Order: sequence, then C-alpha cells, then structure tokens
Amino acid sequence: MTDPASPTGYLADIAAQPDALLRQADSPLPASLAGLDLSRYDRIVLTGMGSSLYSFVPAERALASAGLPVWRIDAGQLLDTPERVTPNTLLWATSQSGRSGELVALLERLAGSARPRTVLATTDDPASPLALAADVLIELHSGPEATVSTKSYINTLAAHRRVLAALRGGEDDASVTAGLRRAAGELRALLADPPLPTDVAKQALAAAQPRFAYVGTGADAATALTGALITKEASRVAAEGYVGGAFRHGPLELAGPGLTVLLFGSGDEHDMALPALARDLTAGGSTVVTVGPRAYPGTGHFATPPAGGSFERLVFGIAHVQQLTVALANAAGQVPGEFRFGRKITDTL
Repeated sequence: MTDPASPTGYLADIAAQPDALLRQADSPLPASLAGLDLSRYDRIVLTGMGSSLYSFVPAERALASAGLPVWRIDAGQLLDTPERVTPNTLLWATSQSGRSGELVALLERLAGSARPRTVLATTDDPASPLALAADVLIELHSGPEATVSTKSYINTLAAHRRVLAALRGGEDDASVTAGLRRAAGELRALLADPPLPTDVAKQALAAAQPRFAYVGTGADAATALTGALITKEASRVAAEGYVGGAFRHGPLELAGPGLTVLLFGSGDEHDMALPALARDLTAGGSTVVTVGPRAYPGTGHFATPPAGGSFERLVFGIAHVQQLTVALANAAGQVPGEFRFGRKITDTL
C-alpha cells in the first residue's frame, strides 16, 4: 500500500491506473449478475457519495435511454428520504471503501421490512458493510489508494460499463474487456510522458481571485463533476462542476479574467452547447480549455483519443484533470493530493 504521508503517494496512484484497469478487465463477473432482469423492478436507484455518485452518470444515461425508470441520488439524500426506495427497487450502490458514513447508515435504515428487492454493490472491499449487505457484489480490484480517488474512479467506470453490458445485452463481456485493455494501454502511453499543464496552472494562479469551472455534456458530465471534486482535494483550489447548460444560469457572471473553464464533451456535431459557451467565455476574457477529441475555436486543448467510445474519452479526460491538479499544487508550493483536513474514507455523517 502507498504511504499516505509520502509526497509521491498521489503520483504513484495516478501511475498505477493502467495496471488497476487491467485487473478489472481480468476479473470475472459474478454468476449472480445474470439472474437480474431490469424489467422486474419498478425503479432503479443509483447511489453513492462524491466521485462514486458521479461515476454513475454514464450508467444513468444508458438506462434512461433504454426507457427504464432510473434515478441517480446521493446516499445522503436517500437517508433523508428513504421512501424513494421501494420494496421493488434495484438499489445499485457504489463506494470504493464500502464504508461511507451515509451509505452505511442508509443500509441500516433499509434493513428488514424496508429492504429493497435487490442490492447491487460496487466496491473494492469484499469485507465492507456495503459488500456484506449486497445480493450481487461487483469488486473493483482497484487496490488501496493513498488519498484522492484515482484508480478506484477509473475502475468504477469500467465496472459499471461491464455491468450495463451484462444486464442490457447486445455486447458480450469479452468485447467490453478487450476495450478496457485497449484503454489501459493508451492510458499507460499517456502517463509515461504526461503533458503537465504548467502554463495553465501558473496563469490561473496568477489571478487575484483564481476561479475554476468544469462543464461537461452527456457522459462527460461525470468527468466535469469528478474533476472539480479532485481539484479541490488534490490541489486545494476552488473548482465547481456543471452539467450541460447549468453554467449559463448564474455562474456565467463569474466569467472574465481570472476564470479558467474546462469543457468536457464528445466534440461531435450534436454537441452544440460547448462551442457556443467557449465562444462567449473567450470573448469575455476567460481562459478556456477543451478536453476532448478536438479543440473549440479560441481554446486550449487537452486531447482525448479521436477513436474508440466514450469510455476512453472519460479515462483520458480525468487523467488530464489529474495532471492539472499536480501542476496546480506544484505551482502553489503544495504537496499534490495531500489531505489536510479530510481523509480517504469519510465515515462521519
């Protein structure tokens, strides 16, 4: 296990992500997963906290597009309104540790007669309260982390990808895991000589009031939300994540010199919101960086693979954010990924 006190712990975890992804690809799915029929449930509730919840964005979109009744709600909200979980609910809960305070309390609240029909758990610890409460357990195989979620986040995206393919059909696990192995190889090549965005970091921190906003559309909203979270954790810089057009509803007034905006999207002709937002932000003096297959006019660019599917784009997108957090911490004279007040497992409500 990486020593959390080591200044290289976060960096070592970032470098170890390709190997962790291969472990996920090499692990078998549980046979019990084949017995789940999504049409049998009156609702599918996806829950977790922090990046575990955000990792569900692609799954939520896929299930909704299939016409299934799906909600993505954080465990704290469910704990406040447990009536959202019915006796005929599929509760799919994700927690790297399996010990998040809200999730453990929720499972205790839903025990007995209030228990949902099926609990599907995604976690790295098979001995955790979440794993022990599950009817079906999907192990992450990400391994221990020093501080900020790195390996566990990417492996969660991968595990969710495999579960969706198994439950919805139309794509066998062998083809899915082949894609995961391909993404691991591409990620390894990127991390062998990572493009550390030092110029972006120094320019951002030179402002009297540096501000960061991460905006994502489609499945890339997961990267925007998680990216903002780990930027706060790993570099202690204020950053907020937004989904789709939400940034225009109020936060747009933050635009101007001192605002750095990262835009995460597919870059295809259907993604109309981000090019227009890039144009308006750059015109107002903000620094804008596109994270995707191609750059929008007037912006910087953190490239993601032009080929492949959204999974590869999500993996590369979060890898670029990780490198930015390292550059920001270095520019500020901080230790990247070092917790000052929090800790890896948040088990306190």
